[in-house]
Amino acid sequence: MSDILRSVRDEAERQGRSLEGLSFPQIIRLGAGASRETAAYLLEAGHRKVALVADDRTYAAAGRDLEKQLTAAGLTASTTLIKPNEIGDVAADEASIVQLLLDLQRTGATVCVAAGSGTVHDIVRYAAYSWHVPFVSVPTAASVDGFTSKGAPLIIRGEKITVPAIGPDALFADTEILTRAPAAMAAAGFGDMLGKFTSLFDWSFGRQVANEPDDPLTESLTERALLACAAHADEIGRGTEEGLAVLMTALIESGLAMLILGQSHSASGAEHHLSHYWEMEFIRGRRRQLLHGAKVGVACSVVSGLYKRIAEEGLPAVPANSPLRDAWRIAESGWSDIRERIRRLPGEEQIRELLRTVHGPDTIQALGIDAGLRDRALREADLVRPGRTTLLRLYNSAFR
Repeated sequence: MSDILRSVRDEAERQGRSLEGLSFPQIIRLGAGASRETAAYLLEAGHRKVALVADDRTYAAAGRDLEKQLTAAGLTASTTLIKPNEIGDVAADEASIVQLLLDLQRTGATVCVAAGSGTVHDIVRYAAYSWHVPFVSVPTAASVDGFTSKGAPLIIRGEKITVPAIGPDALFADTEILTRAPAAMAAAGFGDMLGKFTSLFDWSFGRQVANEPDDPLTESLTERALLACAAHADEIGRGTEEGLAVLMTALIESGLAMLILGQSHSASGAEHHLSHYWEMEFIRGRRRQLLHGAKVGVACSVVSGLYKRIAEEGLPAVPANSPLRDAWRIAESGWSDIRERIRRLPGEEQIRELLRTVHGPDTIQALGIDAGLRDRALREADLVRPGRTTLLRLYNSAFR
């Protein structure tokens, strides 16, 4: 079994950092058969009534076996299968949350077990937070870096917002389950990790021009996770146990790095803002949702292409009345350093090639997004997080 917590603590010790007081999971297990430790953990933690939460697909992937294991261990397991919405998506929305809360009220469960990927976890982490019970994570795909997150992105009345929630007390990532997941899920997780190329740049940019928070440990953990994924793209694309273990380790480490910082700067820059913009457009158009990481990977290539063009052309003239005039001044004075960091970013085609290696979508057309929506997102997506100073936000402010 891989000891991801030990690895993170070793890096913190190397940098002279203490992780005391951070609400990490008590246990993180990654390896073949890891999910079979779930029942013993719950018993040792003193739980007897368990709410097992999945959707139809993740129940088939892992939930059914977990249900049997929990029952065989003497636990009372009540299963909630989150229902899809009217267009066929399982969504982290009001209906899903209320469905689970009503089941928790009915069963009196003292702990939730999330058997699923990103959406199931978002539903569980918020419902468990609201019901004042802990939850345990059993990922069914290496698809997102949010398994350990303490925030839940929810769709409320058609708008996406992120609200406080809780992270898992324990996480059991079973490579036997992960290798059976659809290849598109791992490609999405890989895309989520590739997005760190531009998010790490945007974070360094925000620190330089807007005094955004700094944390060398978070930065180094995120960067090593990103580079490990890029170096193992072939294995991830082939769906090998080694490749998926590398990917899942990277996703978990990226999530823990965000917990260390207490914010998402390291893992969410302009590429995530484009992804969220596209998601909101799909919601308004009542279109089936795309996998989060699939959008992020393509958005990373689009943002990299724009940033490379800005590096060649230079910054536009700063508007005299810009609320970001101080950031503009700092960016202009440090432009040679910023331009050099942009030049070190992988180019648009290099990112697309990595996405193709894992058999993920590599263009907006492959996502079903047209050039008009891409261009609107580039002009407006920075408004999704107006408090975050990315290069995209500074650039767009010249034209508003």
